[in-house]
Amino acid sequence: MSLSLIQFRDVRGQRGVAALDASGAYKVPGATTTLELVRGALAQHRSLVEAVAAAGPGKAVDLSELELLCPIDHPDSAHLMVTGTGLTHLGSAEGRDKMHRAAASNPAPTDSMKMFLMGVDGGKPGNGEVGAQPEWFYKGDGTSLVAPNAPLTAPDFALDAGEEPEIAGIYVIDEEGCPVRIGFALGNEFSDHVTERGNYLWLAHSKLRQAALGPELVVGELPAHVKGMSRIVRDGTVLWEKPFLSGEANMSHSISNLEYHHFKYPLFRRPGDVHVHFFGTATLSFSDGVRTEPGDVFEIEADAFRLPLRNPVARATAVGSNVRVL
Repeated sequence: MSLSLIQFRDVRGQRGVAALDASGAYKVPGATTTLELVRGALAQHRSLVEAVAAAGPGKAVDLSELELLCPIDHPDSAHLMVTGTGLTHLGSAEGRDKMHRAAASNPAPTDSMKMFLMGVDGGKPGNGEVGAQPEWFYKGDGTSLVAPNAPLTAPDFALDAGEEPEIAGIYVIDEEGCPVRIGFALGNEFSDHVTERGNYLWLAHSKLRQAALGPELVVGELPAHVKGMSRIVRDGTVLWEKPFLSGEANMSHSISNLEYHHFKYPLFRRPGDVHVHFFGTATLSFSDGVRTEPGDVFEIEADAFRLPLRNPVARATAVGSNVRVL
């Protein structure tokens, strides 16, 4: 496996960055955040691997004794954008298509199936070509990200609290406005599938909520074939589990095509910003009739990552949203 970076907080409340490789986990000297390490590497025209090596061998750390944080964050959460693309994985359209057919009772291909087939036909263009654009959605800013082991909290008005096991690309926009991919993280994209099923035009509503990231930022390229397992544990017993596949060999779009269609907008190339972009999934417990409850625990693991992602389900209390008139 390649190098991974892990953000943590120690027993004294001090933040740091650990590197994880075949030899184990060790502290990266002088680095308190991943973003700080990335900015230094960009300024010195080094790769992240070179920047970690240049920092020198740090003290070995026991990850079980540390509070593991999201592998990326920003001191100003408004400058971290969480987005994603759907219908990008082979098989991902089946559940969505069934959902929309049941709602519409229409024998014609649904918009979801049409978009999925556009990806199958043109989501992996040749070098220098622009492929079919995918479905795109916005999830929130840096305040939407949840760390490993922290609760994934559904809004009080949510009709569902469903997991979506995915891989996310992590990016920093450099001083020239160029997106720089710094690695990949395991994620739980967490959506309201009941609301989405009610009307496809409510997809945006179904996505506006928290998302969790696993502790690792894996530096380098993502393997073409990623195999994982997604499960839900209730009262200490596995309620549901199912394998999932990711990586370009199992996708209808190339990662570069998904990146192009996100970063083609100048709004998303603002220097200094951080982007967390979810690449989609084909495996949902909702498709198998599962309805989660507060206290359930999501567990997601994948062979491209050494550490799993676990989060309990919670539900927010009602918060007034009435608009005042000044």
